[in-house]
Amino acid sequence: MSFKGFTNSETFTPLPDSFFRQLLNEIDDADELKVTLYALWRIGNAEGRVHVLREVDFAALLPDPAPALEKAVSRGTLIRAQKEAAAYYFLNSPRGRAAAESLRTGDLNPESLAISAPPVERPNLFKLYEENIGPLTPLIADALKDAEQTYPPEWAAEALEIAVKKNKRNWKYVEAILRRWKEEGHAKKQDGRNTQEDGRRYAEGEYADFIEH
Repeated sequence: MSFKGFTNSETFTPLPDSFFRQLLNEIDDADELKVTLYALWRIGNAEGRVHVLREVDFAALLPDPAPALEKAVSRGTLIRAQKEAAAYYFLNSPRGRAAAESLRTGDLNPESLAISAPPVERPNLFKLYEENIGPLTPLIADALKDAEQTYPPEWAAEALEIAVKKNKRNWKYVEAILRRWKEEGHAKKQDGRNTQEDGRRYAEGEYADFIEH
């Protein structure tokens, strides 16, 4: 199957500069390169205090990831911490080294470890806009790029949903909601306000001047 190409709206995983300055030239085994990049992707997008993987988490990447993981550990890109019969892999970073040491010394209970899950596919803001509001213009595309850098993607999807339900299908309305959430805290359902009341607040509040009626 041929690769269809990258899109201009998908998310990207940051890589440390040392990967390009040193590791990319030194790693000459394709499987080791795979597990290294995969670990950087999984751990880099992980949530929670401790970011850790197990050998089984690499099984979808390679039928037998053990040799490649051994090379990554020997090189120093990954740290393996053994606890009884289980092996845990951490990125060789300050946080990873501290977590691995805590596991070895018993300060960190392996049963409390939340294994870093694969990053979920986040809502594509450009696609959501076109599906719910209309065609993209260069000005709107720039605004959406700025929003992706400023707000969590889940916020944008929820704000767009409010705009659609209120029949306020324009970006200024959505942006007003996002700004309010950023300044006052993300709107939660426990405060008892329904979507209609939320929409009225954004339409009639201090951001009303930015909203097209």
